[in-house]
Amino acid sequence: MPEGVLEDVPGGSRERMALVTGASRGIGRELVLGLARAGWAVGALARDAVALDQVVEEVTVAGGRAVATPVDVTDDHAVAAAVHALEAELGATSLLVNCAGRIEADEAVPWEADPDEVRRVLEANVLGPLHLVRAVVPGMVARGGGRVVDLSSGAAHKDSPRHAGYAASKAALFRLGGALTAAGREHGVLAFELAPGVVRTAMSTSMAQHAERTEWTDPAEVVALVLAIGRGELDAWAGRLVRAGTDTPASLAAAARAGLPDRARCLDLLPYGPEDPLA
Repeated sequence: MPEGVLEDVPGGSRERMALVTGASRGIGRELVLGLARAGWAVGALARDAVALDQVVEEVTVAGGRAVATPVDVTDDHAVAAAVHALEAELGATSLLVNCAGRIEADEAVPWEADPDEVRRVLEANVLGPLHLVRAVVPGMVARGGGRVVDLSSGAAHKDSPRHAGYAASKAALFRLGGALTAAGREHGVLAFELAPGVVRTAMSTSMAQHAERTEWTDPAEVVALVLAIGRGELDAWAGRLVRAGTDTPASLAAAARAGLPDRARCLDLLPYGPEDPLA
């Protein structure tokens, strides 16, 4: 690795550790590489053991430190064991990035959705992150702090006629992150929802709605936001949504300095007026 990469970690220490799910390909793979380049020790989690080993080898050749553990995030016992093993080898988790996820293969309207497929989406995108939170956050609370990043989507807050299961899962994940921040803030634990834009991945290119797309979000922009969150530069955005390709660490920091309105970029019910009894 080039000299100076440890500047991203306070004190130039490799003691800070990040766990990344969905780490074998796509955005998760880019996050493992980017965090390692910035001096973090990285625990890489995904189902594909061969692809995980390839990512770890790339990190190691570049002079970084990463350890892979194959796991299905929908298996709570396997997740707990994997987190325990990685923390025993790499140290306590400072940053958890919930990147693993899936989407329905068919862009069906809700009444034609396959219940089994929607169930698998919900298990991966909601229960998976919950299993990671249960395995990681108690340690963060005991140590006095930590940060969780959920890979979100515009589907979490915008209605669409297709992929209703995916949209429901991302809205639920957003609410889970808000609950985590509400409960964890007094313990120094904060959660962030990060929409990656449209990065060119196997998932995005399989979707008919992106068949003609020619412009894609650079995954480096996702990595930059995760690093800024991990360094504590964007704590004012805890419980809120940020979007790669639109937001930058600098623009978000500037907005925070100017003062964020209460509940800005949160998942809320918009009242119809000041007389709305639900306001």
